[in-house]
Amino acid sequence: MALLFTIVGALAIFWFTWTYLKSKGKPPSPPGPRGLPLVGNLPFLRPDLHSYFAELARTYGPVVKIQLGSKLGILVTSPSAAREVLKDQDTVFANRDVPVTAKVLTGGRDIAWNPYGPEWRMLRKVCVIKMLSNATLDKAYALRRREVRETVGYLYSKAGSPVNLGEQMFLTILNVVTSMLWGGTVEGEARASLGAEFRQVISETTELLGMPNISDFFPALAPLDLQGAVKRMKKPMDKLNAIIDNIIEQRLKKERESGSSSAVEFKDFVQFLLQLKDDEDSKTPLTMDHIKALLLDMVVGGTDTSANSIEFTMAEIINKPEVMRKAQQELDEVVGKDNLVEESHIHKLPYLLAIMKETLRLHPALPLLIPHCPSELCNVSGYVIPKGSRVFINVWAIHRDPSIWENPLEFNPDRFLNNQWDFSGNEFSYFPFGSGRRICAGIAMAERMVLYSVATLLHSFDWRIPEGNKLDLSEKFGIVLKLDNPLVAIPTPRLSDGTLYE
Repeated sequence: MALLFTIVGALAIFWFTWTYLKSKGKPPSPPGPRGLPLVGNLPFLRPDLHSYFAELARTYGPVVKIQLGSKLGILVTSPSAAREVLKDQDTVFANRDVPVTAKVLTGGRDIAWNPYGPEWRMLRKVCVIKMLSNATLDKAYALRRREVRETVGYLYSKAGSPVNLGEQMFLTILNVVTSMLWGGTVEGEARASLGAEFRQVISETTELLGMPNISDFFPALAPLDLQGAVKRMKKPMDKLNAIIDNIIEQRLKKERESGSSSAVEFKDFVQFLLQLKDDEDSKTPLTMDHIKALLLDMVVGGTDTSANSIEFTMAEIINKPEVMRKAQQELDEVVGKDNLVEESHIHKLPYLLAIMKETLRLHPALPLLIPHCPSELCNVSGYVIPKGSRVFINVWAIHRDPSIWENPLEFNPDRFLNNQWDFSGNEFSYFPFGSGRRICAGIAMAERMVLYSVATLLHSFDWRIPEGNKLDLSEKFGIVLKLDNPLVAIPTPRLSDGTLYE
């Protein structure tokens, strides 16, 4: 018996020694809050996920682990940790943890959710180098100009009365985006009637994309669709597909009737993409499914983000009359009160650009970006990050970090005058469009649309809140950040000639 105890004791000592030596030198898991069995931290999540994650970072540090059902979430909330994820180990983190609703919407074949590889690189090239290049955007300027001028005319007709500026700018940006997508294909009443339908569909789609879904946290339960998210997503998806199928068919019909698909004049992006599809030289061909996915990306992603950024910008400006006066003074000097703003003026308006940068610092369009997913076990800031984790980059919290920004909660565009901050994603204290391989593909278009729209609104009108009302800058969290209450303001014409509003 004594021999047996001796052998067991020796084995126990050997086991603990071997386990200790095996773990010695390996990085630990990130710290984080305790969760409950099976569900982990899911019951403790709050609707304002961006600020809740920021609170966890203040308690546990810049890299935090939370258990989301059977999924592991990693919260990154410092410039140095963000650099490791988005630059130093960019390829490892280049994939996405695709939510079930996104798979329903585009099949994961679009640029936002596609896995890193040849297909994604082809789509990225189409978007950044060809579809959304400065040269292509220049060709589409007349379409953007027409829609913004129509909005100015509408606001002029409402002068002195409260206007739901948030709603109006959503419809304006929707018209701008759809005009660029198929402005030369859909004409007259057919184009105008799409506005209300798209608004409802996009609202449903973005809500479902941002909704916490049991199917994402417990993939084994996904076939059951316990919350009905897949079933609900199919309704707006079918509407979007039907609209886009009809648009493409109209374009193909026009080309068949004209006997050629190689028109010299730029009409719209549908025409542009269909011409690229016929290019047989590509190693990874662009298919009709890719075209549909890219158009959905631009409609769903391009409208909400830009429209909300414009609404946040105007709300912050109206809340600070001295900022409005300074911006209007710059516009009067560059454009003049007897002229209308053109996109060619934008590069001469540094203060306006500073206003946009400051708005995106306080209110980044995607506060947690789009979650990344490591393709292998890796190390970030001395912590082990398992393969397949859902990695959230809390750009909203980094942009409000008092150790980086002086008076971080104050709206102060002057901080962006004569400094190094830009939208390139090279500086990890300020990267509202993300960074690395998966940086937003639509930066050039977003910058033009936001700056041109805000410049036109400020140049054409003075703005104030209705008497007795209080401006509310509270945020509503979602995959896209919104104002909790739409901006309602009163426009007063300020140009010297009323015919400029016609």
